[in-house]
Amino acid sequence: MGFSVTGLPRPGTPPHASPVRARPLTGRAPRTGGASLSPSFLFPPPLPGPRNRRVRLSRADLTASLVVFLVALPLCVGVAVASGVPAGLGVVTGIVGGLVAGALPGSSLQVSGPAAGLTVLVYEAVHAYGLRTLGVLVLAAGLLQIGVGALRLGRWFRAVSAAVVQGMLAGIGLVLITGQLYVLGDLAAPAGAGGKIAGFGGLAGAAEPAALALGAGTVLVLVLWPRWHRAARILPAPLVAVALAAAVTALLRLPVHRIEVRGLLDAVRPPGGGELARLTEVGVLGTVLAFALIASAESLFSAAAVDRLHQGPRTHYDKELIAQGAGNAVCGMLGALPMTAVIVRSAANVRAGARTKASRVLHGVWLLLFAAALPAALGLIPVAALAGLLVHAGCKLIPVRELGPLWREHRGEAVVLGVTAVSIVATDLFQGVLVGLAIAVGKTAWDISHVHVETEDRGAAGLTVRVIGHATFLRLPKLLDALEALPADRPVRLDLEGLRHVDLACATALESWSARRGRPAQETVQSDEGRIATSRSTT
Repeated sequence: MGFSVTGLPRPGTPPHASPVRARPLTGRAPRTGGASLSPSFLFPPPLPGPRNRRVRLSRADLTASLVVFLVALPLCVGVAVASGVPAGLGVVTGIVGGLVAGALPGSSLQVSGPAAGLTVLVYEAVHAYGLRTLGVLVLAAGLLQIGVGALRLGRWFRAVSAAVVQGMLAGIGLVLITGQLYVLGDLAAPAGAGGKIAGFGGLAGAAEPAALALGAGTVLVLVLWPRWHRAARILPAPLVAVALAAAVTALLRLPVHRIEVRGLLDAVRPPGGGELARLTEVGVLGTVLAFALIASAESLFSAAAVDRLHQGPRTHYDKELIAQGAGNAVCGMLGALPMTAVIVRSAANVRAGARTKASRVLHGVWLLLFAAALPAALGLIPVAALAGLLVHAGCKLIPVRELGPLWREHRGEAVVLGVTAVSIVATDLFQGVLVGLAIAVGKTAWDISHVHVETEDRGAAGLTVRVIGHATFLRLPKLLDALEALPADRPVRLDLEGLRHVDLACATALESWSARRGRPAQETVQSDEGRIATSRSTT
C-alpha cells in the first residue's frame, strides 16, 4: 500500500484570496433581493462634504428647528423619567445636543439628545452607583469617544454585526415595554425581568383607571395622528399626545401622578472629587465602556440612516464621533444624561426641510428658552402619558416586519437577533450585547468553515482524496469521518492543494491520521510562498 500527502498549508495561514478586479466605491448600496435588517444598518461610505461653507439661517432651517423642538421636548422628559433621573436632566442633555454637538462638524442634519436606546443602561447605572456618579460615567464616556474619533477609528463601528445591533434595540424595546406598562397604571414596576413578567396578570386590576386610560389614549394618538398627514406636518404626534393628556388631566382634575419639576439650575449636578475617584472601580469602567460603545454605535448607525434621507453632504464618521464625545463630555460635567444622535428627531429635521446645521442648533436654543421661561409647564404632564410615549417608542424598536423575511432567508442572523434581545431582557444590556457578539462571531466562524472531501478511484493506482475549503476545528468531525470511511486495503493519496486555510487542530489530526495509515519511511518538505507540500510513503 502507498500513502502520500500534498499541499498541506502551514497551520494558521490566512486564506489565499483569488484575484478580484477593483471597482470604484460609490455612495449607494448595491441592490439586493430578499430580507434586509433595516435601512439604518446599510452603511454608505462617508463622502467628504464641502469645506468652509458658511452656515446661513434660512426660513426652512427656522421652521425645521421649531418642529424638532416640539418633537424633542416630550422625548427628553420621557427618557429622563424612564431613566430614573429628574426630568430637567433630559432637557439639559437636549440643550447640549443642540448647542454643542449641533455646532460641531460631522453630520449636518443629524440631531442629538437623550435617547431611549440608553434608558436601560442609565437606569441600571443610577441604581448601582447613584445619581451623583452619573456625570462621571458620561464625562469619561465622552472623552473616550473623542479619543476614538481622533484616532480615526469611527468607521470600525460599521463592522459590528447588524443583527446584534438590531437585537440590542429590540431588547431595549422589550425592557422599556415591560417596565413602562406598570408606570402606565401609576404603579411601581417590580424588580427583575421575571418579576415584571409574572406581575402582568394582576396589572389591570391594580392599575389606576384614570392613569391607564391616559396612557392608552396617548398610545392611540401616537398611532393615529401621523395618518392625518396635513396636521402631522404642523404638529408632531408626541407633542399632540402629551399636550392632550396634560389638558385632559387639568380639566378633569384626574388623580394621577405628574412630573416633579425642578429648576434647570437645581437639576444640574456637576460631579465632585469623590465621584471622579470611582473611575478606579472595575464596574464603573465597564459601564463607561458600555456607554461609549452603545452611544457611538447608535449615533453612527443613525448617521447612516439620515444620509439616505437627503442629498446633502455625507457624514464624516470620525468628526461626528468627536462631536458626540464633546457633547457627552459637557453633559457629564453638568451631571446630565448621555446623548446620542436620535433618528426620530433627525428624520423630523430632514422632512421639515432643514438645509444646514443651523436648524439643530436652534432647536437647542428653543429648549433652553423653554426650560428657563416655562419650567412649570412640565409639571402639568401626567407620568402615564410619558409612559405611553415610551411604550410606543419601545414597540418601534422591535423589528416585527423584518423578522419573517429574515427568518426565511437569513435564519442564522434571525437567531443572533433573537438571542441578543432575550439575553438583554434576562440579564442586562451590557451582558446581553456581549452574548450577542459571541453568537455572531461563532456563526461567522461556522459559515466560513466549509470543507469538502472528494474521492477519485484511480484503479490500481489507488484512491486520490482531495480536501477543499477551510479546515478548522469546527469542521474537524466531518473531515475525520470522511477519512476514516476510506478502505484500509487501498493505497491513498491525500491531496490538500485545495485547502485555503487549515488551523492547528486540523493539521494535527491530518498528521495523526496519516501516521495511522502506515509507518512513514520518508518525508520531504518543500516551501512555496508560505505553503508546505509534504509527501509520505509507507512500506
